Amino acid sequence: MKNRGMLTAGVALVLGVPVAAWGLMGQQNHDGLPASELDYAYQPWGIGDGVAAVVGGLALVLAGVGAAVLMRGAMDRRWWGVLGPLVVVGLMVGVGWRVLTAGVVGANIGAGMLIIFGTPVAAGLLLWAVGRGVWLATRGHGGGNGGAGRLGGVSPRGV
Repeated sequence: MKNRGMLTAGVALVLGVPVAAWGLMGQQNHDGLPASELDYAYQPWGIGDGVAAVVGGLALVLAGVGAAVLMRGAMDRRWWGVLGPLVVVGLMVGVGWRVLTAGVVGANIGAGMLIIFGTPVAAGLLLWAVGRGVWLATRGHGGGNGGAGRLGGVSPRGV
């Protein structure tokens, strides 16, 4: 049951961060013009800033509780190498969605920069998290031999 609780706390942390960032950041429209006269790279959701802030606050509390459970629990610290990049990607997604849906006059330069530079960074972080997670799940928790156990009859140490 302890592993299931750690998994739930990790999911709460990873999923709570993007929602909290999105909700607490608010819509980033150009000041001084009505929304109908602004240009959008992507049309924002029809959710008011007040509702988004409440949802973001609840998600922040959920992510905080998840982080607290993980910090106080008996989770192997090496799993932070998986959770950390996922949290950073979640933060990038939450803030990035607000950048992509910002109402601007003319071109949304931030949206282009986010797509050009943010996508490879997010992809790299996701690949790292997946690779590290697979490594930890298959061979990273061996006995007293420093984590180098046997996987499928093949020794990772050679012979």
